[in-house]
Order: sequence, then structure tokens, then C-alpha cells
Amino acid sequence: MAAMSGLIFYRKYKYIAAKFFVWFLIYIAICDGLSMSYNSFVKNGFLNFIDGTIIEKNFWWSTLYWKIGAILFFVFYYQKILKNRRDKNIIKWAGGIFLIVSIAYIISCFQDLFVRSLPFINILGALVILLCVILYFIEILQSEKVLTFYKSLNFYISSSILIWWLIITPLVFYDIYFSTSDWDFVFLKWQIYLFANIFMYTTFTVGLIVSKTDRNQVVNE
Repeated sequence: MAAMSGLIFYRKYKYIAAKFFVWFLIYIAICDGLSMSYNSFVKNGFLNFIDGTIIEKNFWWSTLYWKIGAILFFVFYYQKILKNRRDKNIIKWAGGIFLIVSIAYIISCFQDLFVRSLPFINILGALVILLCVILYFIEILQSEKVLTFYKSLNFYISSSILIWWLIITPLVFYDIYFSTSDWDFVFLKWQIYLFANIFMYTTFTVGLIVSKTDRNQVVNE
């Protein structure tokens, strides 16, 4: 829904940084689709030759495209929309440290990448998102944009990703209960993810529809 809204209203955003966000939504839609189809492809489809191998589960895929890829995108995106050079540099360094530490952690716990989510990367990514959003909100509060914040797509993006990560991140501490021996937790986790995703992508969609563009936000490729 969010990706389709981005495509429908793309003309409104094609000259500003928000175009990169639309591309990101398309990327996420494709990656989510592949992730949801992965198990079926492995068990009954053309990927059945990897059934029983180390990559039969898609933990590695979700870690790479979302828990690392999405964080790196938002680091890139906030460098585009922030005006303060110091804040841009802070985010750039935070993103660089996140990537280096994540790679080092994956190397040190390589087997875990294929059998479970990696809580350390989840938490580290949440801290990077928190930093990006806080710097954005501080900049908004210190400018005249605070009077029209509700017209900015970046406000909807920042609010929704902050709330999403605050909701989802604590769940990583309870992953040990995510098994067929505790179906109550499995169902609870599914519900939390479902409603968190509905909230986030609905907010993205509303933002794409109602936001106004500012020609002063025009960016170079």
C-alpha cells in the first residue's frame, strides 16, 4: 500500500529527497515478498535443493535487507534531509560504525546468522534510528518548520519508524520463547508485528498522500 502510494504520487516528490524514500518502499516491498515466499520455495519450489542446508531459513535474508539495509538507508536519507552539517557528520559516523560493528559481529557469530535473529544488531540499529530521529526533531524545533510540521512527509516517516523500532526492539529479548512449545508467545509476537507494521505503513501512506513539497528541499542525485 505504501509503495503503491509512493508510485502514484511520485511526481510530487521526484525532485526532492523523498523520492529516495519511495524507492526504498519499493525495495522493501520486493524484499518482503521474497522473504514471505522463501519458505515455500525451499519446501516445495525451485529452491528445494537448499532444504536441510545452512540457509534453509530466511533469518539471514531479513537481517541483511531489513535490520542492516534499512538502517543504512535511513542513515543515507537523514543525511539528505538534515541541514546542519554537524548533524549530517554525526549520522554518517554513526552509520559507518553501525556497518563495521555489524559485519564484525556477524563474522564472530556467523552460524547464528542462519538460525535466529541477532539481538545485538537489532538494538544497535534502533539506537541509530533514535539518533537520526532526535536530530531531525531538534532541527525542526529550531526552525520555522515547526509551524507546519504536519505537512512534511519527513515528520510522518520519523514518527512512524521511531514508534515501530521502540515497539519491536524489546521483542528480541524474548526470542528464546519463540518456539512450538510456547504458542501463546508465538501468536503474541505475530500480533505485535502485524499491528506495528500496519501502523508504520499506514502512516507512510497517509504522509505520502497529505504532505506538501517544498522546492527548497530539492537535492542532487
